[in-house]
Amino acid sequence: MGMKVPEQKILVAGVGNVLQGDDGFGIELAHRLMEREDLSQSVKVIETGIGGMSLIQELMYGYNAIVILDAYKNNGTPGQLYLLEPVLPDMSDLSPHELRDYFSDTHYATPMRALNFLTHIDSLPETIRIIGCEPEELDDFRIGLSPPVAAAIEEAMQMVLAWIDSYLNETNCAQHEAV
Repeated sequence: MGMKVPEQKILVAGVGNVLQGDDGFGIELAHRLMEREDLSQSVKVIETGIGGMSLIQELMYGYNAIVILDAYKNNGTPGQLYLLEPVLPDMSDLSPHELRDYFSDTHYATPMRALNFLTHIDSLPETIRIIGCEPEELDDFRIGLSPPVAAAIEEAMQMVLAWIDSYLNETNCAQHEAV
């Protein structure tokens, strides 16, 4: 009888502000993923809006990977999709006082700040990816995505699903080889 392989846990988190047009990309994509009935039991999809506190709270339950869905301004073509592996800043040279000041204002708990905080409490998943979409406009106060960003939602959903499948297949193969 073989050893039981531990289940991988993946968090997919849609972030953004639906009141600012294309900044709602991550929220819209998360909602579409939540409607699917064919997601692996290993995957949980949430939407966090613009605050990172709910992201911190959820990740404290322990996940192997996180995929953040967000608008990502890179001066590309509106609707262009990106798969990114973020590099978190090294904060080891900050004093305890500077760290406290950096993390204390929860109004600025952006996803990157939330991930930085999670490194300090040893709750950061080992794998972090961002699926971003180039916005047409981020500063508009309007509800709804621009046509090019709305048109990218289906492709972005397929990108998320393909990444999840790839991740689960790779980790399952690696775990079986280790057993």
